[in-house]
Amino acid sequence: MKVKQPSLFENQRDSMRDAIDLSIASLNAYGANYRHWCIAYSGGKDSSATVSFVRWSIRNGFVKAPEKLFVLYADTRQELTPLWTTADRFLTELRSEGVDARMVKPVLDDRFYVYMLGRGVPPPSNTFRWCTSQLKIEPMEAELTAVYEQTGEKFLQLTGVRQGESAARDGRIAISCSTKDGECGQGWFQAKPSTHVADTLAPLVHWRQCYVWDWLYEAWSDVYINRVLGFENAGGHGYDYLGDIAVAYGNDEGRTGCIGCNLASKDVALENIVKNPVWAHLAPLLELKPLFRELKKAKWRLRKASPETRKDGTYGKNGQRLGPLTMAGREYGLERVLDIQRRARVDLINTEEEARIREMWSLGIYPHGWEDGESGNNVAGDLSLDRITVIGDNELIVQPRLL
Repeated sequence: MKVKQPSLFENQRDSMRDAIDLSIASLNAYGANYRHWCIAYSGGKDSSATVSFVRWSIRNGFVKAPEKLFVLYADTRQELTPLWTTADRFLTELRSEGVDARMVKPVLDDRFYVYMLGRGVPPPSNTFRWCTSQLKIEPMEAELTAVYEQTGEKFLQLTGVRQGESAARDGRIAISCSTKDGECGQGWFQAKPSTHVADTLAPLVHWRQCYVWDWLYEAWSDVYINRVLGFENAGGHGYDYLGDIAVAYGNDEGRTGCIGCNLASKDVALENIVKNPVWAHLAPLLELKPLFRELKKAKWRLRKASPETRKDGTYGKNGQRLGPLTMAGREYGLERVLDIQRRARVDLINTEEEARIREMWSLGIYPHGWEDGESGNNVAGDLSLDRITVIGDNELIVQPRLL
């Protein structure tokens, strides 16, 4: 067997015990200044480690408990099934421990399939990324505001941000940690202006990825905590099922996304999941990504027949742009998604959402700027038209046939 040779700087690295001690120190250093803490929970490995670590630290007396601990889970309704199932179980157990654990969902009309198949907005893409803000950021910001209104004061928001997740994020952390607001060695703390509802702290910012996995897989056990990490009088975190989320990461151990994410080139996480016999029934979900690509095509969408005139009298530069899904495109999409979810035995579109989608059809709802539906200047996206181009100072150039 080949023996792994230690690197030149091996003895300069923090051990997992060192990392844990630093995280405890950061919670004590900053947490004591706030009566209420709120953890932003995504269901992934880093945020799961953060929530379970905070609970473990409090339970074992290493950190003084806040007056109230909130855990907010952003339920986009697009989460990978094993992650959502684990998160649901985790939140239920946290509530039994007295934690105010909430599932935060978008309002009905902003949910992924209602917005796309009901209102007719095309599937998101890297050049038209409407999903993240609408499904996760905006609902979470609204819930954080609700927590602020409930507590009546600024609170401490804990996140699972870590160094090493991406070069861009590492750059932001390095810049922040060079200021007086915080140091990576003792958590990544960011003091926000008084107009913000919370200051933020990333207590695991310095944890290596292997520490995160060891924490989720092993640290639920009293034996591991005592014998391996050396906390002689402490118990494990107890959430022995948190290691189950590894099925979504597979050997890649990278980042996960939503089911059938149209912004990624490959659905790596879902492909990993369906290789597991327990989750093999989810294989039909692999058909979603091709469906989204299909719905981006002109045959399922409307197009402007000629450039629109702005309020100032000039023409819009992207005059014959593709727009929303046609009613036929929405019907096709709904039929396909309902079939996929039936075969995968999951809930992508529930009865309330399906009813709202069909109601929006009956009301003839279209996105802003396309209220005329399939009439007037709005024509089928694959209709052959003369190409009209806006150039210079509001001049139109007409070229025959737009295929």
